Amino acid sequence: MKRTLSLFLLVLVTLALVAAGCGSSTPPAQNAPASKQAELNVSAAVSMKDALAEIQKIYQEKNPNVKIIYNLGASGALQKQIEQGAPADLFISAAPKQMNDLAEKNLVNTATRKNLVENKLVVVVPKDSKLEIAKYEDLTKEGIQKLALGETATVPAGQYAQEVLKKLSLWDKVQDKVVFAKDVRTVLAYVETGNVEAGIVYKTDAASSDKIKIAATAPEGSHQPIVYPAAVLSGAKQSKDAEAFLTYLFSPESKAIFEKYGFVMSK
Repeated sequence: MKRTLSLFLLVLVTLALVAAGCGSSTPPAQNAPASKQAELNVSAAVSMKDALAEIQKIYQEKNPNVKIIYNLGASGALQKQIEQGAPADLFISAAPKQMNDLAEKNLVNTATRKNLVENKLVVVVPKDSKLEIAKYEDLTKEGIQKLALGETATVPAGQYAQEVLKKLSLWDKVQDKVVFAKDVRTVLAYVETGNVEAGIVYKTDAASSDKIKIAATAPEGSHQPIVYPAAVLSGAKQSKDAEAFLTYLFSPESKAIFEKYGFVMSK
């Protein structure tokens, strides 16, 4: 009897070990790793921040296999980052110059380059400002002690602003008042907080704030057209996803969002 029981227990132990061995070689299906999202790195002008955030949400809902990672900043700074090897699949500049410079260094897939949207340049003042400003020439008034502009070396909005002021023969008269900022959103912040009496930003930036008001718009022909070119970069690791997202940026859905934030689609 004892011998029979011992044999029975030995068989049970052996079967248990075999089962355990088989189980370890074939993990349960539910533990299999999920498919990895493709990370799409997009370097874009910070003036597009609000519109791109809304587009990102909708696009990722429709394409859950793609994760969009934005790097927002002044176009000139983004250009330098790309030249130095920063990860970027798609570039959207606030001016053609930065895209042209990258193209000259063969860092842009020129076949994908398109003009995406256009903008306008405006003078903004704090919402409660009592200063009488109706045109750019009014920036020479004594009441304007500080005028905020984007850095003219790296910020397209600052470059456009300087171009307007020179075109209107105002640069020499206001140069001593100028306070430079790292990007156009910082210019807006200076005006919102009252640290400066006025600033020059894009119309779309002005539309994003309820703490300022538009005092004047740059006259037609006073600066080069404000065009935002977009292109897939030649070193893109996710080139197909970048091209697909670029195509979506020109879709009717994206167009409605850009126009909601004050942009005009390029023709």
